[in-house]
Amino acid sequence: MMIWTSFWQNLEKLLLLVKKEFKAHYSDHETEKPTAKPAGMSKLETAAVKAMPEVEDAATQTKRAKKGKCLAPNEFIEEGGEKLRSIICCIMGHVDSGKTKLLDCIRGTNVQEGEAGGITQQIGATYFPAKNIRERTRELKADAKLKVPGLLVIDTPGHESFTNLRSRGSSLCDLAILVVDITHGLQPQTIESLNLLRMRNTEFIIALNKVDRLYGWKTCKNAPIVKAMKQQNKDVINEFNLRLKKIINEFQEQGLNTELYYKNKDMGETFSIVPTSAISGEGVPDLLLWLVQWAQKTMVEKLTYVDEVQCTVLEVKVIEGHGTTIDVVLVNGELHEGEQIVVCGLQGPIVTTIRALLTPHPMKELRVKGTYLHHKEIKAAQGIKITAQGLEHAIAGTSLHVVGPDDDIEAMKESAMEDMESVLSRIDKSGEGVYVQTSTLGSLEALLEFLKTPAVNIPVSGIGIGPVHKKDIMKAGVMLEKKKEYATILAFDVKVTTEARELADEMGVKIFCADIIYQLFGQFEAYIENIKEEKKKESAGEAVFPCVLQILPNCVFNKRDPIILGVKVHDGILNIGTPICVPGREFTDIGRIASIENNHKPVDYAEKGDEVAIKIVASNREEQKMFGRHFDMEDELVSHISRRSIDILKADYMKEMSTEKWKLLLKLKRIFKIP
Repeated sequence: MMIWTSFWQNLEKLLLLVKKEFKAHYSDHETEKPTAKPAGMSKLETAAVKAMPEVEDAATQTKRAKKGKCLAPNEFIEEGGEKLRSIICCIMGHVDSGKTKLLDCIRGTNVQEGEAGGITQQIGATYFPAKNIRERTRELKADAKLKVPGLLVIDTPGHESFTNLRSRGSSLCDLAILVVDITHGLQPQTIESLNLLRMRNTEFIIALNKVDRLYGWKTCKNAPIVKAMKQQNKDVINEFNLRLKKIINEFQEQGLNTELYYKNKDMGETFSIVPTSAISGEGVPDLLLWLVQWAQKTMVEKLTYVDEVQCTVLEVKVIEGHGTTIDVVLVNGELHEGEQIVVCGLQGPIVTTIRALLTPHPMKELRVKGTYLHHKEIKAAQGIKITAQGLEHAIAGTSLHVVGPDDDIEAMKESAMEDMESVLSRIDKSGEGVYVQTSTLGSLEALLEFLKTPAVNIPVSGIGIGPVHKKDIMKAGVMLEKKKEYATILAFDVKVTTEARELADEMGVKIFCADIIYQLFGQFEAYIENIKEEKKKESAGEAVFPCVLQILPNCVFNKRDPIILGVKVHDGILNIGTPICVPGREFTDIGRIASIENNHKPVDYAEKGDEVAIKIVASNREEQKMFGRHFDMEDELVSHISRRSIDILKADYMKEMSTEKWKLLLKLKRIFKIP
């Protein structure tokens, strides 16, 4: 019995020792809650620190691992974060809400001045190492433990036209920052971004930006938001609270509960708001730390590094000294110098070998020119520039595939071209439409989606990616014989070669160029309106609107040419120039309306219910008609429509035709037996 007692005592000691060793080994990966409020901290500051999501301890992780919800502690992470990849985050919101400025504030650069109209048109990627995040958030929470290698931000466009490009951005993202301007609240693109995030089931945090615009705001550069709020006077605090309440109500109208992050007690159901200033940096430490720790707490499984390569081409560029390169974001897996890759190309799949893997220096964005770091291999998640042969026709916005030793190269080629084929399927099968030329597949998808919307509804007959060449003009020129107004190239963010422009002028093909989609549409819309006005002028003499007239008693002022009568417009609209006939007298034509008077004042038209005097002039002097002989008081007068006049109304006068007028036109069409 004593032997067993001794055995259990020794076993307990051994387990206690193991437990201590285990705790010591994993202590670096736990975020300790402060046991007491540090000196000098207000209740709000303490709440802000406590609100930061805590990383689970080893025991909790083990329990969750048994349930299959995450990795066990010994698999969770090694020192330095090798087991987890970097968090991928995108910034979304309304145009001019401060998305790029917020990124610039974190990065300490100013890329936006190089953007078209201040709107980010391409996906950009910026990598923030954990060390930099720790430095920025030290004042907020010095003991915070960051388990991920860093944060990769994809800055996606915020304008409503870019649904597809933004969808591509969202699909790459683990978390999103939804930027809301505190002075304007929720705007159309904010709501669109919100719906897109919900559709993609993407977790997000709300950056309530531009707090520095509040009247009387005292700048506290790069301070945690609670510390900054303590420096403000009552008027600023009151205005902040009023605007915050209004925005919380606006989110409720969209079906979302929101709250300031340090007051948020139910993070599963309530979305957190972090007030920020992209100009002076208040609240940015809160935003960074909240993003990283929230992801570490809730997305362990998603952030776990996997070997399968998941990589998307962001841009295709010619770089001096490197030739044609592709900028990619590597979401998962590993890329090696010398690996064979397959990417989607304009002229078919491109099979090539990685010559060099380049990354920008930490805290710089891929689009900004500068020196690069060379790598033999690189792990996710990173923004990478790849140099290789034959990338001239690579299409931005498509997936990059790595060819393994056991992979079927033909199957990979087909897989690589799927993105392009999905876009080609959107081209109008009738063969009538404009020609669209863009810089990337993402832009092409966005523009095609925009042109398809009911409010726009412009068919597309052909597409191209890259600069506009003579061959593109020839393709667009086919429309000159089919539908002249569609002999047009919408060139978005691309150059037009001199030869192409000369050929376009010679053939009569119109080229519209812009760096912003809605400006491009504006140019084309103005062009179409001009064409429609010209067509209206040309066809005005043949456009016959439907009308039914009743002759008023004692209002026959002249019986023969010109016939002058008082009439009531029983239905439809009566215009000057309308041909009039008598259906009850075998559709006898009595002439055209030469003038209309209402209360002795000349007018251009009369509508249903109006009582007016009209002058009818014979179309043919030899066949003049007379009141009392060819028609009388009991006869109904109607506009003489034809197949040609109906077609003209359909083509050029849709806006002028109401539902009632169309109904009357159909009624007259049956009376006239027009097919």
